[in-house]
Amino acid sequence: MDRTELSAWLRLLMTPGVGPLSARKLLAAFGSPQAVFDASPAARRAVLSRDITALSTPPEGLAEQLDLSWDWWQGEALAERTILTLADPRYPAALLEAADPPLLLFAEGDLRLLRTPAVAIVGSRHATAQGEENARAFADVLSQAGVTVVSGLARGIDAAAHEGGLAAVAEGGRDGGSTIAVLGTGLLQIYPKGHTALARRIGQHGLLLSEFLLDTPALRANFPKRNRIVAALSRGTLVVEAAVQSGSLITARLAAEMGREVLAIPGSIHAPQARGCHALIKQGAKLVETAQDVMEELRLDVAGVRHPAEAGDAADAVFADADADAPGHADPVLTALGFDPVSQEALSARTGMGPAELGVRLLELELLGEVARLPGQLFQRVGRA
Repeated sequence: MDRTELSAWLRLLMTPGVGPLSARKLLAAFGSPQAVFDASPAARRAVLSRDITALSTPPEGLAEQLDLSWDWWQGEALAERTILTLADPRYPAALLEAADPPLLLFAEGDLRLLRTPAVAIVGSRHATAQGEENARAFADVLSQAGVTVVSGLARGIDAAAHEGGLAAVAEGGRDGGSTIAVLGTGLLQIYPKGHTALARRIGQHGLLLSEFLLDTPALRANFPKRNRIVAALSRGTLVVEAAVQSGSLITARLAAEMGREVLAIPGSIHAPQARGCHALIKQGAKLVETAQDVMEELRLDVAGVRHPAEAGDAADAVFADADADAPGHADPVLTALGFDPVSQEALSARTGMGPAELGVRLLELELLGEVARLPGQLFQRVGRA
């Protein structure tokens, strides 16, 4: 695609009143964006039953966007950059099946990941320590098995899923799997800002995708839009933690509407972050406890999935019995904690330990990374001790 052709695609994308559906009808009728602009108002009216007068005049800011996009695409970068159009043979086939595939995709990283089997892992931005550990561990195992992990670069579960997908690459275990981050902003406006370093790593070892112009800031309406891309790129969507009203459930609903599988990890009946998952399970989502469950449900090759006895995989042991430690090595505080959030007062009653002694032990376990301190003076066991 040369600069003139890119200008035509950007113009179509930026024209007020032209949505994805209208744009695709026009492209199907006239063959290219430039042919759409060259067509007469009467010819366009015959396709859309109306003429969009804005198509006759280049939109304001087109020249600036063309310069920005061209320089970003052609400039030197640590990761491969490209702009995919609906006419590009590299455009993901899975996304073409969606009701409203984007006209353009700005991509940074390894496009080969668009041709690998993929699973979306999504969940709460306000995840528990256990939820983040689950997301990270599931993503690590799936990526090790050659499955690409797709998520939205948000705080909480999304970030943990991307970290898990990248871990397989860092360990040298990549055989087609890594992670794809679908942004709700332009690729030059990483949100949240604290994920800039993570996004850079994904661009180098995975793939960043966005349908939005490069300098598009964080706008509330754009984040639900990007969820359809997350769902469409994936064979199934795994919800790790989610409140009853959350964007993760939007992604799950979109996945179901596209005929994709929906899977969910159950949690404590006392945890608000588990209620969305429980609601999905009641509605027919697959309850999963291990990464192998995910692989089997999606009919993916499970030969590469590690098992707890072989690799100590936290994702395959998150529901292990709290008393399963070897005799003589069980920590009474960890055993009493289980995996639900517990107050120090309740923990004191379970263990018979005094507040001072228990406080010291909880601090030790927290420093060891085996216990997380939650808001409200609650404590929760992390992973498998």
